[in-house]
Amino acid sequence: MMHAARRSATAAAAFAALIATTTMADAQASIRPADWAAYRQSFVAPDGRVVDDGNGNISHSEGQGYGLLLATLADDMAAFDLIWSFTRTELLLRDDGLAVWKWDPAATPHVTDPNNATDGDILIAYALTLAGQQWQRPELLASSSTMATAIAELIGTSQGRTVIMPGAAGYGTDERPDGPVVNLSYWIYEAFPLLAEIAPATDWQAVSDDGIALLRQSLLGPRRLPPEWLSIKTRPRPAEGFPGEFGYNALRIPLYLIRAGVTDADLLRTLADGMSTETGGVAIVDIATGEVTTTLTDPGYAIIPALVGCVLDATPIPPALRVFEPTLYYPSTLHLLSLSFVTRAHPECLG
Repeated sequence: MMHAARRSATAAAAFAALIATTTMADAQASIRPADWAAYRQSFVAPDGRVVDDGNGNISHSEGQGYGLLLATLADDMAAFDLIWSFTRTELLLRDDGLAVWKWDPAATPHVTDPNNATDGDILIAYALTLAGQQWQRPELLASSSTMATAIAELIGTSQGRTVIMPGAAGYGTDERPDGPVVNLSYWIYEAFPLLAEIAPATDWQAVSDDGIALLRQSLLGPRRLPPEWLSIKTRPRPAEGFPGEFGYNALRIPLYLIRAGVTDADLLRTLADGMSTETGGVAIVDIATGEVTTTLTDPGYAIIPALVGCVLDATPIPPALRVFEPTLYYPSTLHLLSLSFVTRAHPECLG
């Protein structure tokens, strides 16, 4: 199923031109200093490790990528360098240029699963590109180019679609009877235009377009929501061996669409309506039955459907969701990403 995406001499020349012509990007922070300070104090250890306190205090490539991105959006180069130092020395250990996904402070050795998680790799490469351009640092652009080229090896085709494999091992046709299996929340749409600059040998526009098309085809069940893990062997359906649910990973899909400027009203409303509860929370949903199995009330989750109302209808974000107070790592991360977007693109939604 997979094909290898090789970096050509043309791509190398384009990368060199990008470094030569990069100018200082608009470095105005879109995250308030007090909010970033609270996040950093709560979740970033002194050595630059981003701590997932809702998951046994482990660290992972996703968290390091989010930390790098948030530090860039907060225009905090010192924090970025700290997080990047830990990421580079503790996670970038694989021979293929990708990051190991799981690092456990309670285990020896600390790396307890050497497989990669492609969303974490994309976040890291994206943050490196954004920071390299923002602060005129060619060494960050070089690192992002290396990672983006490695990520491209996990991009292939299935049923005529360009798809992102969630990891280097465990998801393909030769490893699973229902393979390939993908996770639609691994499409970080805002990253693809920048990765196209840094690794132009890959058709990142096709990655984006086919991801959105696959998402539309994967709205299943009474609530018309995508499963967390999706088999695309034939028609899209919940993957075998995984809970058939719209879960914690999938709930960030509308946020990724909105941050990338996707304003497909039908798609966004379908997702927002399906994930919302009558009490204003966000639902974990059994795909087959439409049953709400868990209601999430953390502001970092609740703000995501509110973003849809902001973007599509100019509905103000509820006052309680405009205030950032750290809770757990994951919802707090989504909360800051949401507030950063609204601050930059839709300040009218903040009242």
